[in-house]
Amino acid sequence: MSDLRAETATLPSAGAAPGRADQPAAAHVTIGGPGDLGLHKKIRIGEALIQGFLFVCGAVSVLTTIGIIYVLGRESWLFFGSDEVTLGEFFLTTRWQPVIGQFGIWSLVTATLVTSFIAMLFALPVGLAIAIYLSEYASARVRGALKPILEVLAGIPTVVYGYFALTFMTPFLRTIFGYETVQIYNTASAGLVIGILILPLVTSMSEDALRAVPMSLREAAYGLGGTRLETALRVVLPAALSGISAAVIVAISRAVGETMVVAIAAGAGPNFTLNPFVAAETMTGHIVRISGGDLSYDTIDYSSIFAIGLVLFVITFGLNILSRILVARFREEYQ
Repeated sequence: MSDLRAETATLPSAGAAPGRADQPAAAHVTIGGPGDLGLHKKIRIGEALIQGFLFVCGAVSVLTTIGIIYVLGRESWLFFGSDEVTLGEFFLTTRWQPVIGQFGIWSLVTATLVTSFIAMLFALPVGLAIAIYLSEYASARVRGALKPILEVLAGIPTVVYGYFALTFMTPFLRTIFGYETVQIYNTASAGLVIGILILPLVTSMSEDALRAVPMSLREAAYGLGGTRLETALRVVLPAALSGISAAVIVAISRAVGETMVVAIAAGAGPNFTLNPFVAAETMTGHIVRISGGDLSYDTIDYSSIFAIGLVLFVITFGLNILSRILVARFREEYQ
């Protein structure tokens, strides 16, 4: 029973023989429940306040996400509920000109995917190589010098990266491939600079995953005659695959959602093309350009911004789910 009651036990007195008629009166001992011993939870005001504050912080993040989904869903419902827009046109056509009633999202999606692909094409091999060097080769002194440099790259404002792409990367590409081939605004320069932007993210997360691999695996590989490079590529890298996969997915999400670099360097105008040397507008770049203009509230142009934002949200949300699946699939647990 959960409710313990006081019980009275009858115990024979010391020195009394059992069964004797002249046995003195029995001694009575009272055994009390936990409440009689004072074993109850004491309320601590400070600890309760801290627990409540932490709960509020967690609730704010959840409610913020719910609010974003609600706003995007409500405004997108108004957009898709308009007589001027159909789901087939939105998802199956390639021209985006809301002024003349053309709403093909693929011209914006294609530019976003091209810049993200170029960014990952640069950031993934370079970042992974840096992570392997920091984890397996670099001394503590070298690691201590390189890590702050990567942190500086991560702290530079993205608008600075945008003008760096426009004033340095674009002239550099035009010098290599020709002024007639590479336009002033192009997705290649924007993609390369986004790759530089997400490089610290790929490097840091990948290095953490590599350093989490137990030293015993490395020692076993060395004991079997493996070189340092063979150990890094054939033992440590596969063992850290779950963390590296998460780093890649997070970096892709960061590249897809980047705004200022593409708004400055990629171009201002939807263009359905896979050519990285011509101007094309991404989803985030289009949202920035349209929002900064003379846009009337409660119009089809205004609602189209939220429809694009909803597509962008679905893409990044899907990437986050994929990241969790990959981490769970390739996770290695060591004793």
